[in-house]
Amino acid sequence: MTGRTIVTLNAGSSSLRCALFDAEGDSPAARLRLSLRGLPGAMIFERRGPQGTEERELAPPDDPETAQEAARAELVERILQEVAPGRIAAFAHRVVHGGQTHQAPVRVTDRVMTDLEALTPLAPGHQAHNLAAIRGLQGRFPATPQVACFDTAFHASLPPNDRIFALPRELIEDGIRRYGFHGLSFEHVAGALAGIAPELARARVIVAHLGHGVSLCAMKGGRSVATTMGMTALDGLPMGRRCGALDPGIVLHLIEDKGMAPREVREMLYEKSGLLGLSGISSEMDALLQSDAEEARMAVDFFVYRCQREIGSLAAALGGIDALVFTGGMGEHAPQIRGRVSEGLGWLGIALDHAANRAGERRLSTESARVSVFMIPTDEESVLARGALRVVTAQADGSG
Repeated sequence: MTGRTIVTLNAGSSSLRCALFDAEGDSPAARLRLSLRGLPGAMIFERRGPQGTEERELAPPDDPETAQEAARAELVERILQEVAPGRIAAFAHRVVHGGQTHQAPVRVTDRVMTDLEALTPLAPGHQAHNLAAIRGLQGRFPATPQVACFDTAFHASLPPNDRIFALPRELIEDGIRRYGFHGLSFEHVAGALAGIAPELARARVIVAHLGHGVSLCAMKGGRSVATTMGMTALDGLPMGRRCGALDPGIVLHLIEDKGMAPREVREMLYEKSGLLGLSGISSEMDALLQSDAEEARMAVDFFVYRCQREIGSLAAALGGIDALVFTGGMGEHAPQIRGRVSEGLGWLGIALDHAANRAGERRLSTESARVSVFMIPTDEESVLARGALRVVTAQADGSG
């Protein structure tokens, strides 16, 4: 693999993130990160490398309906300005849902694509974009391995009581179960914590991935034992636009009594609920924190309360807690949210050093706190690169 590059791609509905990793040894090293955000409107291109960060606005795609395709083509051209096609060892893709079958990184074949396409209804806001990126790069680079890495894979270790729902057994056997998400982020944080505080990484840890999507994961020994998201990414905590935990009878009521079509309910739960639905102002926490509107305050209060309540629930699943880690966009950049969530958890032994929290330091807890609190930036791309390297190395050795 000497001299070869692994390219990672994280394709979302409004952004594309890419990184180039030198495939040296067992641990690929990032040398460049590229992103396009702002879809389907004017695109913001960002390039982050050893010489610093540059950012500029690009013209919006001519047709919003083909914005994703145009953005992928633009990003591929940017990639080829940085690395020759023959030096690309693999493309590593974030794929949100792997279902029951795919619990480790895998080289994408026609059969794998068929499996993953069948899971699209379980992650409608993500899976289609993930797979479209794979198809696009397969067409452009047919000889280059495409490797899928799954957000659900980290939660394959969930014990039975955290995996099943109280539904007829035949449904459970048919795959209706808790899968959990944000696994690439949780895997990175587990590894980073092991480097910072190995004794805590082996203990009882709750990781709070607070971004536009939000979920918590309870870990023992670095393995997932409970998580807030379920079969789909709608469950658990309220998010930017998604509702989080909801009485299923509400869905029946909306369809049977209110006459809403299933597609209307789906759009409401995925796109019009969460912080946006509660506030009527924005799905972005920064905007709500800056707003004087009562609706914004109510949405933030509810979000904080639900975080505290779910952390308490996961602490019960763990039989106690030794460390709490914040990550994700809000977890990394919103000290007010970290502070407010932590303030209500003193009964668990959590006490923040407020100066450290304001400064965004790595360790946020006071020296006397029974529970250590950290902020660890997530890096899903590094997990993608390591997964792809394992797959292509195993195949080259004849063991994959």
